[in-house]
Formats: sequence, C-alpha cells, structure tokens
Amino acid sequence: MMNNQMTINGHIAVISFDPEVGLFRGEFIGLNGGADFYADSVEGLHKEGEASLKTFLAVCQEQGLEPYKHFSGKFITRIPASLHERIATAATAAGMSLNQWVQTALEHEVAHG
Repeated sequence: MMNNQMTINGHIAVISFDPEVGLFRGEFIGLNGGADFYADSVEGLHKEGEASLKTFLAVCQEQGLEPYKHFSGKFITRIPASLHERIATAATAAGMSLNQWVQTALEHEVAHG
C-alpha cells in the first residue's frame, strides 16, 4: 500500500511527485506557512524535510510568529440535499445525532481510508 504521508521530527508532510522537476515534493501540513522540500529519494526527503522544518521554525521564532495552525473543531461543508437526507436517516437509525454520525464516519475514513 502506498502512503503519501511522511513523519519528520513529529510533523506530518504530504508527499507527491512533481513531474515538471522530476522530484518528490514534501509539504508539511498543520503549519502557518510554507515549509516544502524536494528530493529524489526517501532518504533525501527526510534530510531536506528536516532542514526545511528547522528553517521554518527558526524564522517563526525570530519573528515571533505562531508556527502552527489552530483548528476550531468546526467546519462547514456543502453536500447535495439527497445525501444530507440519507445521512440524517442513517444517523437516526443508528441512534446518533447527525454530528456524532459524521464524526464517526470521518474518524473511520481517516483511520482506514
């Protein structure tokens, strides 16, 4: 199974392939700014990722900036009315609120998707 995530020094980066430059591209998620890096191997990604992260965190510290995004736990999404109805029906049938049902579905998808 191919995983497009990599953990570097406790931070998650999403990895993709950039065909224009012929390199793998890593981008840290959960940061308040860009901290991307490129390499042609897994070892190179780790090395370049560590350097990019170190630089990003140092700049944030120097400038007094918060390096991490904060998530409120709330988000709005738009879905077709017919899907909304099916989800509400499934939640009621499971004895859950709509929020509980959606949270369970999202947790399952993140864990197993």
